Amino acid sequence: MSPPEIMSKIFEVIIEAIQADCFELVAFDYRQQPFFSQSKGREPAVSEKDRSDLINRALKSGQPVVSHLDHGQDILVACHPYFFQGKVYGYAYFEKPNKGNSSPQEEMEILSSALPAVKLLSQEAALPHQLPVENDEGQLEFLGISQAARLIRELINKVKDIDSPVLISGESGTGKELVARLIHQTGHRQRGEFVAINCSAIPDSLLESELFGYARGSFTGALRDKPGLIEEANGGTFFLDEVGDLSLPLQAKLLRVLQEKELRRLGENRSRRIDVRFISATNRQLEAEVSTGRFRQDLYYRLKIMAIDIPPLRRRPEDILVLVNHFLDFYAREMNRPRAFYTPEALELLLKYDWPGNVRELQNEIQRNLILSGGEKIIQADYLSTPIKNARDKVLTDRWDYSQAKAEFEKKFLGEALRHFNYHRARTAAAIGLTRQGLFRLLKKHGLDQPKN
Repeated sequence: MSPPEIMSKIFEVIIEAIQADCFELVAFDYRQQPFFSQSKGREPAVSEKDRSDLINRALKSGQPVVSHLDHGQDILVACHPYFFQGKVYGYAYFEKPNKGNSSPQEEMEILSSALPAVKLLSQEAALPHQLPVENDEGQLEFLGISQAARLIRELINKVKDIDSPVLISGESGTGKELVARLIHQTGHRQRGEFVAINCSAIPDSLLESELFGYARGSFTGALRDKPGLIEEANGGTFFLDEVGDLSLPLQAKLLRVLQEKELRRLGENRSRRIDVRFISATNRQLEAEVSTGRFRQDLYYRLKIMAIDIPPLRRRPEDILVLVNHFLDFYAREMNRPRAFYTPEALELLLKYDWPGNVRELQNEIQRNLILSGGEKIIQADYLSTPIKNARDKVLTDRWDYSQAKAEFEKKFLGEALRHFNYHRARTAAAIGLTRQGLFRLLKKHGLDQPKN
């Protein structure tokens, strides 16, 4: 069950328990702005100003605020903020008739029980995880020695200083956001903000206000004016991930922004000029979406002035070795451990596997293997995930770039293994899963067969 579904179930239980005439629950995203809201019952009887004042007092103090107001009847009004370790995750607001001298303590205890669910829901709207693909100077880099990787780097260099929209396509986990960040960070807009949003991660009813912003009072929970994410990217780059998931009404509004270079916040009558470079990404075939009417043709051509396609990892196996080396280095530093190496058997299985999750799956597998190895310098095939170990019968593709990369990796691995076992060849062969004769052949092949003093 997803966090929004969990929240909806809890919402129903709370409503039944406190029996409020008017109830609203709001969750905040990573910027502590409303992104999820559910309400039930009649319209608030309390004025917008009184409601806003009470909610703001609760959010500022971090404590529930209860008030008795007379709006033609005696009303109990309360706001329960959801705070944890100094961070606000949302709030609950309700109104109900004030019956005598009843205490709202029971209602507050019921509302407080929803904190874990509100916190989980809020964390779902966190910034997307960025793959740590950096060079030795700590700068982002699209790694790979394949022809596809070289072409992608060339395209990044060509589009970085132009303001035309770019559409990046590729399967999930191939590095679409990394390419978008590289275009921004190496181009003339690098001093501006890079603002990203995943169109599939936010409910459609809330995505419009996230994109375009809103004016105070434009809907329930809009306690103050808020610029949208597009406006926050003014002077910089706005990245729309999974743009194929946008609804048709939002596609029409986005098209107007791209054409007119201006937007209008929800609840406002005036338009605002913007200077934003748009980069979008999708794992869908947008041409097929256009032909079925699920994606606007005019928006498609507007977004695809420049196009960059990232092939899946299974179509560029020579890049796997480069990425394996990179992530082994990265996590060795992060975990404060010695640099580890895969055995030849484990490495061959990594190369045979299709990697449906692409670079993200490879990254997670390497991190998992390092944890399981417990600090050992040699990572055995036994530590690999079951689907990867099941790839034993697949035949490796023999390509020149791939063979060269494998040879470089093999030489580096063997040299490190020899040093680790103090150049004792029998112990080295046993540890890495080779016969002594097999090790001698590889050492001779890579010029490592000379004895060390």
